[in-house]
Amino acid sequence: MAVATKPNNVHPSAVVSPSARIGNGCYIGPYSIVGADVELADDVRLESHCVIDGRTTIGQGTRVFPFVSIGLPAQDLKYQGEPSETRIGRRNMIREFVTIHRGTAGGGMLTEIGDDCLLMAQVHIAHDCILGDGVIMANAATLAGHVVIENNANVGAYSGVHQFCRVGREAYIGGYSVVVKDALPFALTVGNHARCYGLNTTGMKRRGYSREVIDGLHRAFHLLLSSKLNTTQALERIKKEIQEVSEVETLVQFIETSKRGVIK
Repeated sequence: MAVATKPNNVHPSAVVSPSARIGNGCYIGPYSIVGADVELADDVRLESHCVIDGRTTIGQGTRVFPFVSIGLPAQDLKYQGEPSETRIGRRNMIREFVTIHRGTAGGGMLTEIGDDCLLMAQVHIAHDCILGDGVIMANAATLAGHVVIENNANVGAYSGVHQFCRVGREAYIGGYSVVVKDALPFALTVGNHARCYGLNTTGMKRRGYSREVIDGLHRAFHLLLSSKLNTTQALERIKKEIQEVSEVETLVQFIETSKRGVIK
């Protein structure tokens, strides 16, 4: 028995390369452009005036709103046209005027967005950035090159993240913040330049974390931020006093692997 496929709907004014690979049930709206090395999975929806170029893959069920550009060359003077990639996961919402640039040889040749992310209007994601799953970036938030945003982090409107920085899992970056070091996981980080204001308690509760986990992280952040200990001393205390809470272990590992230092 033949497997039924959903037809694609391509507007007559759209320009789609014959070499592009288009899945089933896709919509490509008026005046959108899809390049030769692009692959769209099933049920991808490109609204009007989208430009998808380069070696770009967009996962199933992702919706791309008007005037978005994905996979165009990096804004990096070292970029020499190498065949780098852009990968977008499944079920993402990419709103108006978002820009996502392809990777470079200096950063692993890849810019990657995970699944179930919301990128609000005018977000910019530079070359070689890596976003995990469930990331939310509010209007006009901007990532410089080589930034890593871990799962379920939230970057507030008009915030900027310096190149090579990391934003940890479940972190909340307040609006208009300037992040120039690594932002701790599970933390509330706000300001220009940003400071850490402790645990993102509201976000943790919304995501269903247990009281045991939240209490353990509260104690860890108290040692990191509210004591007279330096970071090395605080980590030693945390390892001794707060055990068997995997999220605390994640926090410790994040700090110990930081190359730019962490925001406190």
